[in-house]
This record gives sequence, structure tokens and C-alpha cells, in this order.
Amino acid sequence: MKFIFKHFSSLSVSEFYEIIRLRIKIFVVEQKCAYEECDEKDKDAYFLMVLSDDAQLVGTLRILKRGVSFPQVSIGRVAVDARYRGQRIARQMLEAAINFIADELKENEIALSAQSYLVKFYSSFGFEKISEEYLEDGIAHVDMLKI
Repeated sequence: MKFIFKHFSSLSVSEFYEIIRLRIKIFVVEQKCAYEECDEKDKDAYFLMVLSDDAQLVGTLRILKRGVSFPQVSIGRVAVDARYRGQRIARQMLEAAINFIADELKENEIALSAQSYLVKFYSSFGFEKISEEYLEDGIAHVDMLKI
């Protein structure tokens, strides 16, 4: 697996297409969640792309600057293709994102909106719940913060 970080402005059209395709496949089709995928936040985001040995996109997430979704830098749209789940790729992605945020963006505090069933997963990285559960696009979420 190859882990690559790129800012939106550095992505090729093909790379961004594959990111959007994977997110829609997981969040819209698999999770049956109708929401506005193109939310304008991508335009100034950093993306982690995880590529398989044959250069297929198998995982992605985005990193948003402070003030875009939260007062802190935030991680969102964490997605791993179903065929690659169970291989600890999401764990490696989160570790890589946290390191990128600390090393490249020089930020310590990281926020995210977690689907409630993933609270234990995010807690294992030091994220703590900072909100009550709420519905976002019909799916239970909580806000979490890592300091």
C-alpha cells in the first residue's frame, strides 16, 4: 500500500474523480445516505489517498483547515473500500493523518464528526467525545476532539 497526501490544488482530475467515486460508493450507495457530496470544503482540503499495489484507490480521507468545519483542524470523509476492510488500513490512515497534521500543518488539536458506531475506534487514537449524539444525514454521529 502506498500513502500519498496532496492538497486539492495538486490533485489531477482523475485522482479527484477516484476520491469522489469511492466516497459516493461508500457513503451514498453502501450506507444509503443521501447528502451533498460536493460541499465546497474539498477546494482547500488536503487528501490522503491509499493506493493498492496495482495503483487502485482503496482508501481516502480529507483534512480541513481550522475554521472550516470546526475551530480546530479536522479529519473527515474517512473511507476504505469494502474489499480492503479488516486489514487495519483505516488505522494506518488515521495514524498517517495525525502525523501529517502535526508535522506539516503544525497543529495539535484535531476534531472530527464520528459515526457513533466508530467512537471506540477514534477513542483509541486519543479522541474524546465533546457532544451528545446527533443525526447527520440520518446517521447517528458525535463530535470528537483530540488535544
